[in-house]
Amino acid sequence: MKRKKSKVNKKFGKGNFSSSISKVIKTLKKKHEINKIKRIKLEEKEEQRRLIQQRKELISLEEKLLKEKERLNIKNGELILKEDEIKLKNDEQRKKDDYLRLKDEDLRKKDKELIQKEKDLKTKEEEQKRKDIDLKVREDEQKQKELKEQRRKIKLLKLKNEEEERLKNIELQKLKEWEEKFDKEKQIKEQQEILKEERLKKKELEKEERLALEEFDNNDINKKELN
Repeated sequence: MKRKKSKVNKKFGKGNFSSSISKVIKTLKKKHEINKIKRIKLEEKEEQRRLIQQRKELISLEEKLLKEKERLNIKNGELILKEDEIKLKNDEQRKKDDYLRLKDEDLRKKDKELIQKEKDLKTKEEEQKRKDIDLKVREDEQKQKELKEQRRKIKLLKLKNEEEERLKNIELQKLKEWEEKFDKEKQIKEQQEILKEERLKKKELEKEERLALEEFDNNDINKKELN
């Protein structure tokens, strides 16, 4: 009788222990699921912040591209690196998602709708990023065209200015030659006038000398006649 009682108590103790373990396991699973959801939400918020930060970086990059043409190639390289980093991070995130889905199939089923929404959001964001990149590329191409047209206009304007400067120099040279010629002609005329005046003065002096000589001769003749 004592042996039978011992067996019954032993069986009863095992049942309570199994029940306690089941409760503990359920509690742990519930906490595990809650932690998974929290972690996914935190990852979702972190991903959103990361995407916002990336949008800010892209906007800043576009402004720098518009202001600094010389850094265009470098910024394009940085953008490509950023895209590669984003792709790598997305691949890592997808691997993590796959790992989580494989590890906890039940949680994946319960969160299927949430995951689908995340995928849709990610697809929209990637599509928006592609649109932003395409827009930036078109803007860069338009900027290149405008810069090319501007350089062409500047070159034409430079050639025009050079031609005008050349014609101006020719006109100035002609004017200078004309002035020099005018000055030479004026100088020759002045010299001719001086020579003319000198001839006139010389003729006047010769005339005065001749008159004086004649007057002297007349006075001498008169004196002789008086004597």
